Amino acid sequence: MSALPKFLAFVRLSLGWIFLWAFVDKLFGLGFATKPENAWLNGGSPTTGFLSKAVDGPFAGFFHSLAGVSAVDWLFMLGLAGVGIALILGIALRLAAIAGVTMLLLMFLALSLPPDNNPILDEHLVYAGLLVGVALLGPGAWAPASKWWAGLALVKKIPLLR
Repeated sequence: MSALPKFLAFVRLSLGWIFLWAFVDKLFGLGFATKPENAWLNGGSPTTGFLSKAVDGPFAGFFHSLAGVSAVDWLFMLGLAGVGIALILGIALRLAAIAGVTMLLLMFLALSLPPDNNPILDEHLVYAGLLVGVALLGPGAWAPASKWWAGLALVKKIPLLR
């Protein structure tokens, strides 16, 4: 096996873990980015901290208005979990890329523009580019459910589901 499938798998699994970890930490409040008392399961809002405190860019007013909105919390958490699980299993990579890139671009727009640490590029854009690459190139090596998923009749009919 060439190095490319292994590298693609590494990128896919790494990105999947980044999304899934953010979901788990916000759900349970493991004390990394989310304190236990702010866990979603304890009644905390997974969007309030970032959207009300970290946002200071030109769209700050818009993003501040979304902080703590229940529907936004649900969409955010479902997005984190869905993108993470899809990437780790190697399924629905196109949908995962669309959802993940959308989330990352929104997070990028919520920050100060241009970014504080680099006037051109930040990690949100790098992750978004890698997600697009995974969606275009496929899962690479070790994708436990990708063959099963690709064989489903609905997935064969609707290429977006691949």
